This record gives sequence, C-alpha cells and structure tokens, in this order.
Amino acid sequence: MRRAFLAAALFFITVVPASAEVRILSSPGGEVGTYLKLFSILRESGQRIIIDGPCLSACTLVLSAIPRDQICVTSRAVLGFHAPRLVDEDGSESAAAEATRLMAATYPAPVRAWIRRHGGLTSKTIFLSGRQLAALYPHCS
Repeated sequence: MRRAFLAAALFFITVVPASAEVRILSSPGGEVGTYLKLFSILRESGQRIIIDGPCLSACTLVLSAIPRDQICVTSRAVLGFHAPRLVDEDGSESAAAEATRLMAATYPAPVRAWIRRHGGLTSKTIFLSGRQLAALYPHCS
C-alpha cells in the first residue's frame, strides 16, 4: 500500500533533474509518513522545491521539512491545510487531537500564525494562496 501511494505521490510531483528542481504540480496529500520520507530525501538533496499547483493535506508538510530558502511558489500554488485524521483498519475516521497539535507545531511560525487567523487546523480545509502565500514564500523566478 505504501509503495503504491509513494508511486502516486511521485506521479503528482515532477522531478526535473537537469535543473535540480522539484515541481509540485498537483498533490492531494495522503499518508503523512510517506510525505515526510519523501521530503527528507528532497531536503538532503538540496533541490529547490517549486510549488506550482495544489499542495493539499500532507503535502503541506513540505513547509515543515524543507528550508524556506529552498521553496518558491508560483501564481498557481495553493496550499490546503486540515487536521489529521486517524483511520482504523475498517476505514473509519476519527479526530486526532494530539497529532493535530504536533503537526501544527511543525509549520514555520508565519504559517502557524496564518492557520490560527483562519480558525486553526480542523476537519474543514483552509486554503492559502495568492497574495497571502506570496507574502510568506518567494515567487519562483
């Protein structure tokens, strides 16, 4: 299952090795651990991460795992944040208060402040884009 998800995640994240860039075109998110492993590899590589489309749910952990000076955003970038959910073996979902607190604490301070101003991490997704996102991360040149 994890390998299938990683393959799907990589499908949505395009690596352009000749220019040492990784472009996030569309990522719906998914299992947090898989994204953290991927972002750890990318952090160590030193590649620039270009957010160039929707980066939702676990994908937003790119902001926690990658240094700010390695990230840039385009006008198409949209970040979607929500509280993590626990899924049991039957597929039933439940709130994960401790995981939510831990996840929120990993985001950079300006992102945490934006999340707080927009109601915090809840089951409802909140979206960061446009001028608000451009105020937090450099535009890709």
